[in-house]
Amino acid sequence: SHELRTPLNSLLILSNMLAENPAGNLDEKQIEFARTIHTAGTDLLELINDILDLSKVEAGKMELNLSAVALADVAEDLERSFRPVAEERALAFRVEIADDLPAAIVSDEQRLQQVLRNLLSNALKFTHEGSVTLRVTGKGVDQLAFQVVDTGVGIPADKLQSIFEAFQQADGTTSRKYGGTGLGLSISREITRLLGGELQVASKVGEGSTFTLMLPLTAAQQAAVPDLPQEVVEPTAVLPFDAAADDRAAIAPGDRVLLVIAHDARVADGALAIAREHGYRGLVARRTPLGLALARDFRPDGILVFAGDGRGERLLGQLKRHPETRHRPVIVVGPPAGRLPALRAGAAAYLVDAGSGGEAMRQAIELWPRFTAGHRRRLAVVAPGGGLDQATEALLGAGDDVELVHLAPDELADARADCAVLVAEPGGTWALDLVRDAAGDDVLGTLPMVLHAATPLPARERRALEEAGEHVVLRSTGSPERLVDEVALFLHRPEAQLPTPTRKLLAQLRTADAVFQGKRVLIVDDDIRNVFALASALEVRGMKVAFAENGREGIEKLRETPDVDLVLLDVMMPEMDGYETARAIRSMPRFEALPIIQLTAKAMKGDRDKSIAAGASDYITKPVDVDQLLSLMRVWLHA
Repeated sequence: SHELRTPLNSLLILSNMLAENPAGNLDEKQIEFARTIHTAGTDLLELINDILDLSKVEAGKMELNLSAVALADVAEDLERSFRPVAEERALAFRVEIADDLPAAIVSDEQRLQQVLRNLLSNALKFTHEGSVTLRVTGKGVDQLAFQVVDTGVGIPADKLQSIFEAFQQADGTTSRKYGGTGLGLSISREITRLLGGELQVASKVGEGSTFTLMLPLTAAQQAAVPDLPQEVVEPTAVLPFDAAADDRAAIAPGDRVLLVIAHDARVADGALAIAREHGYRGLVARRTPLGLALARDFRPDGILVFAGDGRGERLLGQLKRHPETRHRPVIVVGPPAGRLPALRAGAAAYLVDAGSGGEAMRQAIELWPRFTAGHRRRLAVVAPGGGLDQATEALLGAGDDVELVHLAPDELADARADCAVLVAEPGGTWALDLVRDAAGDDVLGTLPMVLHAATPLPARERRALEEAGEHVVLRSTGSPERLVDEVALFLHRPEAQLPTPTRKLLAQLRTADAVFQGKRVLIVDDDIRNVFALASALEVRGMKVAFAENGREGIEKLRETPDVDLVLLDVMMPEMDGYETARAIRSMPRFEALPIIQLTAKAMKGDRDKSIAAGASDYITKPVDVDQLLSLMRVWLHA
């Protein structure tokens, strides 16, 4: 897998750069050639991934990641992906969910989606006219059926079993006529078995086919989903539209608006009714993507998220990543175990689920005034070893809505602060003592704290703080810009009302390439094609790139150029592989905080854990997706 992916890596990166034509010196035909090369490389990558998946299943190496999977979200993701394809082919496309199903099941969402995407892709490929339907129904009390029904060419009876064999299609000519490797159904069948289900097919030549994915729906499974709500969806409802009778059509300038995101229709309706009683306009979303869209379009004064089905933390993270919704106060309702993760992700408050949407809304309406523009926030700065510089303090405390106070560690519990900045220095123990004490304190246990270390802490101190921070609401920063951003998040300050210097700094922080300008990156890889491709992509964004052909040479380069900001380290190299190199780099005290991102083929179980254990900061698979790599680098260069 690694040997196949390494040359493919440079092919995909460089062809994509040519297709983007940044210098503007290619004509349309040349750009089209580059896009064709990139498409062909992507097809080859999919084939490699399919073979790898099949090998993992056959070797018993594929692992399942079981969690709560919301049926409505799965259906909506598939709807959004395949409706444009159906419309392009002039086919009717329907997604139907029966009205007697739970809102969520316990499964591996990625693998479930993989099987359904393969079935829908095949149905659309082999259907020339008519329709394709995804129907989700219950079969008895203990099974769930995902049926993909098409009006396509159909499959002969004597071929119904052979299509599930690797590299097989319905007849010898279909691979030439329709394309494909014949691996999809084989992999889908094996994944279905791992999920504890069964994949069935019924077909008639000239009339179409029905593929049915049967999954177990046992009482034990459902008990594993905390406070699982029941959702009623009309059988004929076509996603992504909600049938919620909210106020989105009646909202006028100056209205106070609240958004309710809840899969359970009864909970959402109860919350909406109480919001209206208190003079608010209400918006309702029963699925995550629609909730995000409404939050961005209407910019509500507050958002109430019901997270009983296990999806709230993911939704909160998405809301807090988007600049238009990042500083909107979000109150989360869910089981007790979800409190710390939600507050750590930026929730304004957390309510333990009492089962009633109306009661949760009443509590939320009492809390929201604390996060409105007129409320004055209290920011505590705790810095026994020396404070922040004046410029950073001015950015943190600028504006009439923030009161900045300086406190000793033992004064924080009684300060009634909305957020605290702990300014830590190497060798100090007070921050660790404070974080440990906070875990057992009713006030400090839920107080948002930002640990700021302008000078990187030694590895032992950093690990001790990370372990203690698992029991409180704590985030860490290393740059003034990131500190200002985290504090603004925890104080829920509307960005439009921030002082101009703070707004400019946050805008610059989000500018995609600003963080890369002038940064020095060392690429350690024995394949010169890979080095050339990555260096080309990074230099375009203003980075300075050095390279080494093996681990030993990479360590020498680090010694010669100690101002390296980040290392991209290949795993498979002669003499000294990536694991040995990472361990050697971490053994040198001056490089113990240096970000190291390992590059490797996603081939073996535990690769990521092995990389982190060896000292890597993060891990990315080949062929490298440049956007994904830049996103990772952005995180570590800001850290």
